[in-house]
Parts: sequence; C-alpha cells; structure tokens
Amino acid sequence: MQKILIIIHAPPYGSERCLSALRLALALVERDSDKPLLDVFLMSDATVLGLPGQQDASGNTLQTMVEQLTDHGVPVRLCKTCAGNRGLLALKLIDGVAIGTLAELTEMTLQADKVLTF
Repeated sequence: MQKILIIIHAPPYGSERCLSALRLALALVERDSDKPLLDVFLMSDATVLGLPGQQDASGNTLQTMVEQLTDHGVPVRLCKTCAGNRGLLALKLIDGVAIGTLAELTEMTLQADKVLTF
C-alpha cells in the first residue's frame, strides 16, 4: 500500500491550491481499490484550514472537506510554529485536526512513498 503525504502551504483564499489539495486528498481516500495511506500537514497560511467555518468562493465549506478526511481516518496536522505565529494555538480546531510538530512532519516525510505540495 502506498503512503502519500500532502503538504499544503497555500492560503485557502486567493488561489485554488488549498481547494485542489483537499479535492485530491478526498479522491485518494474515496478510491474503491488501491486506496493509499494518507497524511495531510498544513503549514504557513494553510493552517487556518484547521479552523471551523472556512469556505471557498462558491460557499462550499472547506471545513466539510477537512471533516471528510478525518472521518476517513486521515491524520490532519497543523504546523505548531506556523499556527502559533498566526495566533491559532488557543483557538478551537475542527474535530479530528491536531497540532503537529516539525519532528512529526520529518517522520511523515521519511515514511512516505510520495510527497505532494500545494
């Protein structure tokens, strides 16, 4: 079974890179066969995806997409340093989303067969 790490740096607004990353992640975990093991790590401005109430330009909630990933058992982590720099550490996160560390990202990277960045 393949192990894929998706690292999202891009902010959820101003481009569609976050949306594209989430859509790909969902397509991967919803496969009927050859379903990979998936990790998602949010860095930089993408860390706000871990907060409830985020939505894309069409009004669809990005939160729903993140919740669907966690419902499939996908670990979704926010970079602790990036979240701290944006004042997010004390805020409520979407259920199933957790703060992650650089050490965790390092381990995820070393264990992954593929690393995709957005």
